[in-house]
Amino acid sequence: MKIVCLNGWGGKLHEKLLPYLEECSPEILCLQEVVHTPTSDRDWLTYRDGDHILPQRANFFRDVSRALPDHVAIFCPAARGVLWDDQRTFPSQWGLATFVHKSLPIIGQVQGFVHKSYSPDGYGEHPRSRSAHGVRVYDHGLNRSISVTHMHGLRDLNGKMDTPERAEQAKRLLKLSEQVSEPGDLAVVCGDFNVEPESETLRVLAESGLTELVTGRGFSGTRASHYKKPGRYADYMLINDANSVLCFDVVFDPEVSDHCPLVLCL
Repeated sequence: MKIVCLNGWGGKLHEKLLPYLEECSPEILCLQEVVHTPTSDRDWLTYRDGDHILPQRANFFRDVSRALPDHVAIFCPAARGVLWDDQRTFPSQWGLATFVHKSLPIIGQVQGFVHKSYSPDGYGEHPRSRSAHGVRVYDHGLNRSISVTHMHGLRDLNGKMDTPERAEQAKRLLKLSEQVSEPGDLAVVCGDFNVEPESETLRVLAESGLTELVTGRGFSGTRASHYKKPGRYADYMLINDANSVLCFDVVFDPEVSDHCPLVLCL
């Protein structure tokens, strides 16, 4: 089984990302920073937050769903704000998505918030609402159940330092993973955590018995060259049985986002 985790950057590099996903064809794709604008047929809209202006693939969720037609697509919104087309606005949902190949029976799901709750009237003040989603599948090839839970960790304008809110979101993420898992399951927890390797978030998860693979396998970061700020870590993948890992990679080429895909093979 191949599991891929990626912050999709709102589909900004979709022309490279979609062919990569088609070729990679993971059984499970955990995708953060997903845009879903069903009220618009535009390909591109613009996100505006003060001086922060970013092009957004207006129907990024639809685009990835079409690239992976043999997958069940599940969208989990965190907020509903607006995107812009010149002076016109469109209501748009923002969150994360999970794609599961139809050959894998989905035998459990969990969806919830690791920070705040659903924001229906705008993206909200920073740090904004953050959601998480987990699936439990049965892999007949491995003859066992596997749970995969991911989140997009909160963004604090002051940086990636430890905060009480980040400690609480780590506990909520762990609780969601435990909720969707059963004893004996192979459990994977992943996502764009928005923290450094020495963070309390990773300590909380490690104390539960999860092994972190990015730094544990010696990778020097998870950010692509499109990311210009200091600090090269943001994304992590953890597993409760490291002996089950056949291979793990942080993919720096091709560049499909300002984050690198994390690829786990079981």
